[in-house]
Amino acid sequence: MLNRRHIRVKVMQSIYTMHQHQSDNLDKEEKFLFQSIENTQNLYLLLLSALIEIKKKESTYIELASKKHLATKEESNPNLKFINNKVLVLLAESEALETALEENNINNWKLNDDIILGLIEVIKESELYQNYMDEPTNSFEQDKSFIVDLYTEVIAPSDRLYDYLEDYKLTWVDDLPGINTLIVKQIKQLNGENDTLIVPKVYKDEDDKEFVKNLFRKTVLNEVELSKEYIDKTPNWDVERIAEIDTIILKMAICELLKFPSIPTKVTINEYLEIAKEYSTPKSSIFINGILDNLVKEFDRDGKLKKAGRGLL
Repeated sequence: MLNRRHIRVKVMQSIYTMHQHQSDNLDKEEKFLFQSIENTQNLYLLLLSALIEIKKKESTYIELASKKHLATKEESNPNLKFINNKVLVLLAESEALETALEENNINNWKLNDDIILGLIEVIKESELYQNYMDEPTNSFEQDKSFIVDLYTEVIAPSDRLYDYLEDYKLTWVDDLPGINTLIVKQIKQLNGENDTLIVPKVYKDEDDKEFVKNLFRKTVLNEVELSKEYIDKTPNWDVERIAEIDTIILKMAICELLKFPSIPTKVTINEYLEIAKEYSTPKSSIFINGILDNLVKEFDRDGKLKKAGRGLL
């Protein structure tokens, strides 16, 4: 579920939080880091379950409306295309998803159905929904394309949904883009109504989980040593005015360069430059790139850059 960049961001945020709270309790902060990472799966499950709840709520509304004493013609003979959408049906009937929701006690929408009702209202007002409901033909590919567009253009951008997620768990805000991308990717990969949804694990493998612990601990325990590597290499920058996020990014990048022999140098530099672009100041990536480029040359010259395997430099 989490890729290495997402893991690096999580570690960076944890180190930043330690600095802000002036905490030196490594075990406590590491535990919070792992909890934050584990919670990303709950966010994934919660967002997928929103699609299921939308279908359920609309099904209930249609059923009740059809039984009204003075039901309109439209209510008596409703268009069932949306609630019969093959992707929504597949999600609603997924045993793997149902099990994961139960095991992780994901029942938020039953307690906050106003969010779901609000989403349904926005959905039904959208041109995307109207065009879909008016289309006479029906196929799995059409249903899938509609759900992908609906999630991308209506559900994911919802301010009300965003505000709820931010209030419920603040750490989810930075997880949203990656989880939304994962959900859309999974839906696109569905091949038919008999396909099976696979609920991904938090970590791709044990190596990724170990990477979290090692990157966090090796950076935090060696911060003074790591800062010495770049502190004299910023002649045009006031060291005390360098953004704190930038110093953390530099320390993490230098830690990877020196203490993670299996990670290619180019991968490390590219990853942290992208993180700097997203999480720091506009000039940060230029500054960090210049420092790291000079350090790599120096480390290579001094024999500090010990990378295992061919083509890792």
